[in-house]
Amino acid sequence: MSTFERYLTLWVALCIVVGIGLGHLLPGAFQAIGSMEIAKVNLPVAVLIWLMVIPMLLKIDFAALGEVGRHWRGIGVTLFINWAVKPFSMALLGWLFIGWLFRPYLPADQIDSYIAGLIILAAAPCTAMVFVWSNLTKGEPHFTLSQVALNDAIMVVAFAPIVGLLLGLSAITVPWGTLALSVVLYIVIPVIIAQIIRRRMLASGGQAALDRLLAKLGPASLVALLATLVLLFGFQGEQIIAQPAIIGLLAVPILIQVYFNSGLAYLLNRMAGEQHCVAGPSALIGASNFFELAVAAAISLFGFHSGAALATVVGVLIEVPVMLSVVWIVNRSKGWYERGGKASELAKEQR
Repeated sequence: MSTFERYLTLWVALCIVVGIGLGHLLPGAFQAIGSMEIAKVNLPVAVLIWLMVIPMLLKIDFAALGEVGRHWRGIGVTLFINWAVKPFSMALLGWLFIGWLFRPYLPADQIDSYIAGLIILAAAPCTAMVFVWSNLTKGEPHFTLSQVALNDAIMVVAFAPIVGLLLGLSAITVPWGTLALSVVLYIVIPVIIAQIIRRRMLASGGQAALDRLLAKLGPASLVALLATLVLLFGFQGEQIIAQPAIIGLLAVPILIQVYFNSGLAYLLNRMAGEQHCVAGPSALIGASNFFELAVAAAISLFGFHSGAALATVVGVLIEVPVMLSVVWIVNRSKGWYERGGKASELAKEQR
């Protein structure tokens, strides 16, 4: 790990401070950048996400995707967490903290809207950013890609019914344009670009040429991550300074559900005997959120200035720092994970 990577947490903290400061000092500039969007998808952020995920996608050999079936335990655990646990646990946490414990400290007319925003956030599993988290845990890239693709397919049919059930609404207006465009921008196009580059590098210089390119692109990917963080916090700089207490209270159930769901996925994978390179991305996919879709859905249902929209934005703000902490936990606990239980037995069998 390079010195730059070793101090990534410090760079993240600095980018948060810089983003908030710039957003407060230069609101017009960030509003202009924020307005560069199609179907609620911000194009500058999309470009930065390309720079983040394409180096990870270069590692994927589509000929090896057929081997993902041997990780059926990890796939099953992730699907269980994403669709049977996460939205419902967030609903429970939202009602507990926002609807009861924190109710006296929040605007009374926004309580239900805050809870709705938290539920919408939890019902949308993460897509592109998962490749970054998986790479930082040395996760199995083919498993990550196949799991993301599977989640995208399920999201098309399951997002609206789950949100509708938990919010008690008879009809949910799903921003299909945002969903479709996000999948194309964050998955389809980067995969195509990465595979074209991969094939050309392998054809011209073999695996050694591809490895050299990956080594050069690694720092660029992390720089794009930090730039994304500056933009996200810059977009909400004024709001953070104006109502920090409300944002702090809304962050509590989000933080709890991230650690609960990632921890549960990690433990279930260990109990099932899955490898650590699969358990890591499984835990991260199970905990992170598709914030572009969540923000767009909250705005379309409740309005731009609603409590629901603010709740989903809080999810955006804490996504990167919190997921980096989960990455740290997964990496530091690898030795514990591989000792004892079915995971150890499976590893011995494979050796």
